[in-house]
Amino acid sequence: MAQPLKVIIVGAGLGGCAAAMAMHYQGFEVTIYEKVHKFLRLGDSLGLGENALRLLERWGLHDKLIEIGNKSEMMQIRRWHDGKILAQQPLMDMAGYIGHRGDYHEEFLGRVRELGIPINMGCNVVAYDEDEPSLTLSDGEVHKADVIIAADGIKSIARELVLGFEDKPKSSGYACFRAYFKGAYLKEDPLCREFVEKECVNIWIGNDVHLVQNTLRDGDEFNWIITHKDTEDIKESWFQPGDMNEVRKLVSDVDPRIGAAVRKTKECLDWKICYRDPIPTWVSKSHKIALLGDSCHAHLPTSAQGASQATESAAVLALCLKLAGKGNVPLATRVYEKLRFERVRKSQLNGEDVRDRWHSALKNLDDDVEIDPETVKIRNRWLYPFDAEADTLQRWQEVSAQVSTELQAGHISPLFEAAPAIQTSQVH
Repeated sequence: MAQPLKVIIVGAGLGGCAAAMAMHYQGFEVTIYEKVHKFLRLGDSLGLGENALRLLERWGLHDKLIEIGNKSEMMQIRRWHDGKILAQQPLMDMAGYIGHRGDYHEEFLGRVRELGIPINMGCNVVAYDEDEPSLTLSDGEVHKADVIIAADGIKSIARELVLGFEDKPKSSGYACFRAYFKGAYLKEDPLCREFVEKECVNIWIGNDVHLVQNTLRDGDEFNWIITHKDTEDIKESWFQPGDMNEVRKLVSDVDPRIGAAVRKTKECLDWKICYRDPIPTWVSKSHKIALLGDSCHAHLPTSAQGASQATESAAVLALCLKLAGKGNVPLATRVYEKLRFERVRKSQLNGEDVRDRWHSALKNLDDDVEIDPETVKIRNRWLYPFDAEADTLQRWQEVSAQVSTELQAGHISPLFEAAPAIQTSQVH
């Protein structure tokens, strides 16, 4: 009996776990290597759209995720200074089911372990050999596979391997202050009590700023996120403590109800929102190491699709490896990136679009001027009907034929054409 395809996944975050489940369900032998020694309940609000849940249900993980998500039917988009409702839309239009990232991660990890997939903790990858392919850990151990998937985030060293150079993060010009705490802390304050009486999501938009509030577990947990202009040095660290004095300045003129909740907050995190430019390939020159999730298509928070798109990518790569067969990993990985790039890029740009619309909607407008609610609504609904596996099956023949031709010719076309350099004419 032939040995199954051997897959190594680097990173056991949401994308890595999704990849592990997808690979397992295609019949592959899967092993995960994760740098940290123990996972904590990190982060705050995270959305999972129907496009991801459709796949996760096939991998035996659905009902528990629905239980975690916010049960509110509608969300409100409000005017910054007084909370006037500018638009209402179904919460599902925003991000699907919004829950605590740590709770979702715990369920992903639990399902991976149920499937018998080993997660090797405390394993720091320091080098790759893309021709084997293999990886080397900091203790000198070398592990080989038929294909390696780097799902270890925006700082993945595999990204540098794929690109051939180190690309530094770029500031988006924005940062987030984020806080998550028990709702009981606010229940005695008549100004902000309404936000912890039940599960709800509200968004306040202003000039170059917006605030998202998410209440979970019937009011037991409360989260706020303020996105604002920022020009400080890029540290790209989730764990940077925030300055509550700066936060209080930001909300000095916000709706007094949510302002009271923010001002009562004892501590927060300061997250510089960094991004990297789209890259022309997600696959190493040997075609045997592939990037997945934030390592190749990180999203802004306003996209509300980062985890969902990583889940889609996991499903597509796994199915491509199945369709190509064990002896044809290069075909699989190159089809995968071509199938994914355009959709992922549109999803990323969606996040930039909604942020820019929110931050400019009220500029130079008097309070008595009504705005069209459609101009501030989130436009994610088009993403949800998509079935990543069905799309892969439908397009496989056409795209795999193109990739086969490119592999035979020894030239893989880039995922996009770089903009030509601007030439300056000389004056004689």
